[in-house]
Amino acid sequence: MNDLFKPDGDYEERVRASFDRQEVMDTLGAELTSVTPGIVEIELDYKTSLTQQHGYLHAGVISTALDSACGYAAYSLMPADAAVLTIEFKVNLLSPGKGERFLFRGSVTKPGRTIIVADGQAYALDGDTNPKLVATMTATIMVVAGREGIRG
Repeated sequence: MNDLFKPDGDYEERVRASFDRQEVMDTLGAELTSVTPGIVEIELDYKTSLTQQHGYLHAGVISTALDSACGYAAYSLMPADAAVLTIEFKVNLLSPGKGERFLFRGSVTKPGRTIIVADGQAYALDGDTNPKLVATMTATIMVVAGREGIRG
């Protein structure tokens, strides 16, 4: 990573503070479990209130958590005066969302001055068994600076 994309010293604090302001993550019961430069992990317990008619974690919930993981991975590389907004994403649902807990990992694939590409993976976790990859995401994220009403 070049000097342009080195995170500020307080990047983790900024990411966590922003995550705490994101009401939808609170509604889902999601928890920010890991923040490193360019990589973020969010975890979520299985709840029937988040499922579709077959009892699997709803695709919308999976997409929402992956979007946040990818967005915060990008945000972790931003200077203190910048924010990010997702402008496009693609989700591949690979397997039903069946598990006791879910892990959503976002990582920056291509940093940029105005556009960032991040990739995400959603895993279903069941006790001690191997995590099962249930979905992937590729997200395009724009850097926002100096826009009224938008902060990290």
